[in-house]
Amino acid sequence: MHCAKCRYNAIMTSMNLKNAIRPILCAALLAPASHALECNYKLVWSDEFNIDGVPNPGNWIYEHGFVRNNELQWYQPDNATCTNGMLVIEGRRERVPNANHKPGSNHWRNKGKFAEYTSASLKTKGLHSWKYGRFEMRAKIDVRPGLWPAFWTLGVEGEWPGNGEIDIMEYYQGKLLANVACATQERFTPKWDSVKTPVSSFPKDWADQFHIWRMDWDEESIKLYVDDRLFNETKLVDTFNPEGHSIKNPFHQPHYILVNLAIGGKAGGDPSATEFPSRYEIDYVRVYQVKE
Repeated sequence: MHCAKCRYNAIMTSMNLKNAIRPILCAALLAPASHALECNYKLVWSDEFNIDGVPNPGNWIYEHGFVRNNELQWYQPDNATCTNGMLVIEGRRERVPNANHKPGSNHWRNKGKFAEYTSASLKTKGLHSWKYGRFEMRAKIDVRPGLWPAFWTLGVEGEWPGNGEIDIMEYYQGKLLANVACATQERFTPKWDSVKTPVSSFPKDWADQFHIWRMDWDEESIKLYVDDRLFNETKLVDTFNPEGHSIKNPFHQPHYILVNLAIGGKAGGDPSATEFPSRYEIDYVRVYQVKE
């Protein structure tokens, strides 16, 4: 059981606790993660994925087809489902028609008749966005070759990367990444502040466990954490776009959230020896903001 309410009900059933103790235990069990209970934060949005079936359409929209980075997967809604209190994004090795195929084209999105892999990418774009706050996800990722899971944000205004990108969690080719990107003088060429940490430096069973990825973002900095360990800190005095961009600093505007499982592509590596399906399991996504 992953739902706090389910854990609470199970414990209440199995323990004959006095009424005076029950409210105390209830508060502890039903509360968000302890590091999000600091008195200056309030929960402003979350998806706990506690209703089986399709993800809440009031929270998420989907990306479709081939989207970015020469990736191999065809994004489709069918690969995302809520079950047992989790959002499961499933990567599959399966052949599907490329609806954007153009005979004779050399463009990576159009040249192939088929995609050989499928997955899903969900985002809150147009539904929910936030300027500053604490963004948190509890999830388990698959770190086998060719897989590229991510939990990230993009600014609502401007052309990438001038709109700003924050990779709260990104994994590929044996490394966990914590990244922040803004624009350079060259179009579509980002300036990265990136920290890469080999998964081999973690305990051997690390990938078998759920972990908490967190961003603390305010008007001065972006701090990216894994299980309360600070991986990267970016000062916003260093994230101004060059002259000519409509957005001066992309991290002083609202951002929306994306969660996706990419396969292969520019950075994902070779998935050919990996057994599918693959699962990216997300227990919750939460956003907190400072109390006024």
